[in-house]
Amino acid sequence: MKLGKIKAVVLAGGLGTRLRPYTLFLPKPMLPLGDKPVLEHTVQWLRKSGVTDIVLCVGYLRRVIEDYFGDGKEFGVNISYARANRPLGIAGQLKTAQPFIDGTFTCVYADMVFDFRLNSVVDFHLTKRALATIVVMPYKTTLRYGFVDVDERGGVKDWREKPEVSGLINVGCYVMEPRFLEYIPSGMVSMDGAFRAALKSGERIFAHRAKGDFIDIGDRRAYTSAYEKYLERLGKIL
Repeated sequence: MKLGKIKAVVLAGGLGTRLRPYTLFLPKPMLPLGDKPVLEHTVQWLRKSGVTDIVLCVGYLRRVIEDYFGDGKEFGVNISYARANRPLGIAGQLKTAQPFIDGTFTCVYADMVFDFRLNSVVDFHLTKRALATIVVMPYKTTLRYGFVDVDERGGVKDWREKPEVSGLINVGCYVMEPRFLEYIPSGMVSMDGAFRAALKSGERIFAHRAKGDFIDIGDRRAYTSAYEKYLERLGKIL
C-alpha cells in the first residue's frame, strides 16, 4: 500500500508532567532535540516514509504547536488539528481524531523519534488483516536493585543482584483500522485499556518487530539521554 494514501495521527496533547519544569512553558513535543523540536523530527520521518496527511491531536499549550506548524505546507505535509480542552489520556487523545479518519491509519506518540521502515509495518498489518498492529522492538535493562527470593517460611532461597530483564516493548507506533476507535470510550482512557478491550472481544491484534531504532523523551532522564544519543547519531552522519 502506498503510504501517501493513509493518514498519520500524532498524539501531542499530553501535559508532560514528568518533564517539568521544562514543560511549564513548552509542550513536550516542542522541546528541542538538536536544531529542531522533537515533533518536527516526527513530521519529517512521516514525510520521508511517504505520509503527507497528518492529524495532530493537541491540548496543553496547543497554540505553541499550531503557530509553529500551521497547515504543514512549510514542512511538505498537510496538517489538521484535533483539539481537546482537557487531559484525555493517550487513547482519549486518539479518539478526538475520529472525525478525520476514513481508512487505515498510523498512530504515533509525539514524544518519540523513530528510525525504521513504516511501510514494512503497514504491509504486515494489511497482510494479517489486523484491526491494530503494535510496533515492538527488543529491549533489555539492568534493574537498580537486587531481588531476594523468599519461601513461605521467610527462608531465603536465592539472591539475584541487579538482574537483567529483556523482552519486546511497545515503542509508541501503531497501524490501525478506524473500527479500533469503537473500543475507546469518551473521557480519560489509556491505550493499553483500549487494546485489552479489543483483545477481550476476540479482535485480530498483532505485533510487528521493527528493525531500526527509536528515541524516547518521556521524562527528564530519558530526555537527557535522548539528547546525548541524538548528538552521537549526528556525529556519525557528519
